[in-house]
Amino acid sequence: MVSQGLVLAQVSLDLFLAQLVTGLAIGAGLFLIAVGLSLIFGVLDVLNFAHGVLFMIGAYAALWSVGAVSVPVFGTLGIGFWPGLLIGAVAAGLMGVFIEAVFIRRVYDREPLDQLLLTFAFVLMLTDVVRTTFGSGSNVVSPPGLLSGDIQLLTGLSIPSYRAFVILMSFVVLGAIFLVLRTTNIGRLVRATSSDRDMAALMGVNVPRLYTLVFFVGAALAGLGGALIVPIQSVTPALGNQVIINAFVIAVIGGLGSFTGAFVGAYLVGVSVAVGSLIVAGAGQLIPFVAMIVVLLVKPEGLFGGAEA
Repeated sequence: MVSQGLVLAQVSLDLFLAQLVTGLAIGAGLFLIAVGLSLIFGVLDVLNFAHGVLFMIGAYAALWSVGAVSVPVFGTLGIGFWPGLLIGAVAAGLMGVFIEAVFIRRVYDREPLDQLLLTFAFVLMLTDVVRTTFGSGSNVVSPPGLLSGDIQLLTGLSIPSYRAFVILMSFVVLGAIFLVLRTTNIGRLVRATSSDRDMAALMGVNVPRLYTLVFFVGAALAGLGGALIVPIQSVTPALGNQVIINAFVIAVIGGLGSFTGAFVGAYLVGVSVAVGSLIVAGAGQLIPFVAMIVVLLVKPEGLFGGAEA
């Protein structure tokens, strides 16, 4: 009986560690959408509800790149997964530029609700466009051959190479954002504009062009996140609606406009989603919302509140 109890405990520990690794990979993917959302809000002061759809566009662009889906007239691209990461980021970035330059730019000085409703309209339209173009089916692909194995961490514990790559990418992106913002001229302009748009304009900064650039980068990060999750999560036209809720939860927990907050919040949400159900059945999706409510009550500005841009 004691031996059986030890075996069950060991199995539970192994399962916990496996789910923890899964949660870290989920958190890394969520970070790439949440950090773009925080970047756009921190600089432009716009809550972009269409950010989840940009994430979904990046995922479908990657699927098209590997030949898993086809586009009417153009067929399948089939050039491989690695180019698909770039194509996913660029496709989402260009769509973000179109949305910002043609529509959002006209409502910068209006109520946040107007901006939210405008971007929500794009959620409905672009979701229907993707559903019409690619169908409503679920799509998933295998990781690239270079990352198809496992990395041994401890005896009896390993992590799939691709999940480790996604986690690494989240650190690379966070480091790159801080490096650009703190050490480059464009980063200084972004920080100055986010602090005082009118003063930056008086100093000669082309604010509309800078806003478009920031929106492109934020949207491209969402597209990159979508492309990266293709081998580890099924992709459907509803993907954008699924991830944007978690992205807003992360933004609230970490603090809107905070990149560090987006990073910490994304990993907290990812781990809680993966591990929560082991503690209480069905609690995985509940815990992040409970955490968000607690943060709103105790520290409404978030754990790392304050824009870092």
